[in-house]
Amino acid sequence: MTTLSAGRATAFGGVAVLLWATLALLTTAAGPVPPFLMVALTFGIAFLAALVLWLVRGGGILRQLAWPLPVWGLGVGGLFGFHLLYFVALANAPPLEANLVNYLWPLLIVLFSALLPGERLRWWHVAGALLGLAGAALLVTDGGRVAFRAEHAAGYVAALGSAVVWATYSVASRRFGKVPSDAVGAFCGATALLALLCHLAWEPWQPPAGAGWLAVVALGLGPMGLAFFVWDLGVKHGDIKLLGALAYLAPLLSTLLLIASGRAAASWSVAAACVLITGGAALAAREQLGPRRSPTA
Repeated sequence: MTTLSAGRATAFGGVAVLLWATLALLTTAAGPVPPFLMVALTFGIAFLAALVLWLVRGGGILRQLAWPLPVWGLGVGGLFGFHLLYFVALANAPPLEANLVNYLWPLLIVLFSALLPGERLRWWHVAGALLGLAGAALLVTDGGRVAFRAEHAAGYVAALGSAVVWATYSVASRRFGKVPSDAVGAFCGATALLALLCHLAWEPWQPPAGAGWLAVVALGLGPMGLAFFVWDLGVKHGDIKLLGALAYLAPLLSTLLLIASGRAAASWSVAAACVLITGGAALAAREQLGPRRSPTA
């Protein structure tokens, strides 16, 4: 197997950010599908796509499922745990505040990366992530005020939990760097099954209608499928601190796509978020964008 360079791995992780930028547009096109049913359908499609690849490559399907329990725990806990806590947050707190708390996960990735061996956290990594968080806050709130209320504390805790879970999953994946990203297909299958059980227990049956199925398939192949495979490559072998800062580009690009499609309006807050998020990403990437030092420097 060819060794993946850190630069290429970071680029793969960046593809995940681009794919996640289409999430809001495609979800809107899919129609009012209950959240757990949406997760079950999209992750089920991602699993089927992975299954086809396994069959084409050969080597047996069971080999793709025979991972140690810690690997299963991290993978399924990350993918399903994140979505479970996020939906609990939305059910117990206003979406605006819940999304704002949830968007702490890129900053947490940058901070948690300091716990990894061989990683050095510099001031510009943290500053870049904080600028990205400020930009994301402008996008989520549309430049308005946020009112955190005590009666929604359970929702805020769940939103923070979802951010911690995803950041932990992303950073801890580096510990399992020898596990191929094909394993994500198995995690998608388990997540789809657990989401289906949650749907049957708590939600009404309301599947997509008509062209909404095309959006669901696109979600399963893109932001809810391929994105997790390339993100796995990025966080395992790339610059994880830079990826954390770049992740704030997802809500910005998502908003710009909604504006371009006529589903949202441009505003001063979007322009300010543009400056903050891109500036933060550039600051976090100053080592990559600056001149290379010679080995003897």
